[in-house]
Amino acid sequence: MTTKVEKTVVIEVPESTAYNQWTQFEEFPHFMNGVTAVHQLDDKRLEWVAEIGGVRRQWKAEILEQVPDQKIAWAATEGAVNSGVVTFKEAGPGKTEVRLELEYEPDNWVEKVGDTLNVVDNRAEKDLENFKELIESEGYSTGAWRGKIGHGSETGTPASTPPVDGTQGGGVPRIS
Repeated sequence: MTTKVEKTVVIEVPESTAYNQWTQFEEFPHFMNGVTAVHQLDDKRLEWVAEIGGVRRQWKAEILEQVPDQKIAWAATEGAVNSGVVTFKEAGPGKTEVRLELEYEPDNWVEKVGDTLNVVDNRAEKDLENFKELIESEGYSTGAWRGKIGHGSETGTPASTPPVDGTQGGGVPRIS
């Protein structure tokens, strides 16, 4: 049985700032509870490690579509069965609506019980709130990958401005 989760948050930063930060997948453990690591394998593939209900899960996912400042869509290719899309939409001057849509298959009895108790639904809402707090408190993204994936176009275009904190990312075309 596939479970669907849809959550939205309005963040007080421009679309490009919210989008750029979301492309820094390796920083997901900073705001996603239970995600212990995300490793970028290449521009399109990621390896995830998470602890869900006390059970360690590992999976690989592929970016299916990526449009700067608009959308990132993915699907698992190995391990846990899941897919999703995050979209970015202007919500007024300097504000962005971030919408997260997830679909997943609970794998074991712990996940099935958690699914019944809306654990993932509640976690997704809290993770979006954590992302909001992170990006609003910084006021800028820590990096960016401005390439397009999907519809026959794959081009890596680094962000034009390096991050203020000196980390790589702004000038390095990557999704992490």
